[in-house]
Amino acid sequence: MEATQASQPRWATPLITQTGRIEQGWRTDFVRQRGTDDADVWSYGGGKGVQLIPLPRVEARFSPPPYLTHSAPLVADGFGDVSFLLKYRIYGSNEEHHNAAVAAVLGGTVPTGKNGNGLCCAVLSPVLAAGKGLGRVVVSGTVGGALPLSGTAKLGRQVQSNGALQYHATKLVWVEAEVNAVSYLGGKNDGSTQAFATPGVVFSRLRLSRKGASGGGRLALTLGLGEQIALTHFKTYDHAPVFSARLRF
Repeated sequence: MEATQASQPRWATPLITQTGRIEQGWRTDFVRQRGTDDADVWSYGGGKGVQLIPLPRVEARFSPPPYLTHSAPLVADGFGDVSFLLKYRIYGSNEEHHNAAVAAVLGGTVPTGKNGNGLCCAVLSPVLAAGKGLGRVVVSGTVGGALPLSGTAKLGRQVQSNGALQYHATKLVWVEAEVNAVSYLGGKNDGSTQAFATPGVVFSRLRLSRKGASGGGRLALTLGLGEQIALTHFKTYDHAPVFSARLRF
């Protein structure tokens, strides 16, 4: 596992955009979506969870269902859907060489949500993620989709794209700007596209253990904060503050 991580860049993972790197640890996000009707939806957990590197170049993630609360009085709170992710790093080169990473990702959700807090059907999400470092600047991007395994007429399909521009300002501080877009094919939002800008800052790898002669000391904390801001007239929510906490080991 150490050799696998040493052969890729040590960038900070953006708040929204998936990285081409593979990682090991626990991540939890807290997101408050403000709807177009001024109602709030809080997501505790954010569909993240435990990330492991079981094989060289492979990351597996299991995400317990997030808990969703609603300010709208007639909408019930409850748990959302369980999700999973498998990532294969196609290419990785650390900062001393080409400073780049490319990965193929397959994510998915299982309809375990209660009280309308999840989807009706299972969804698979294939994604291609890539990034390139240029000195203190890192450019990352993804392209992918959301493909329901059933209920396609109701849910429709999605084409998703994300981009992140990060600047490594100090040893621990990464300043970033992201753009995240979704186009809908079928379903109630057929033909619509929404896009968000996400300015943020990530405090990466606050070391919690010392590195010893045996090569330990990987335990580190990463914290991130930002806000999604709608750029398009069509939007499923208006804006969303995001807080991310990640324990790397």
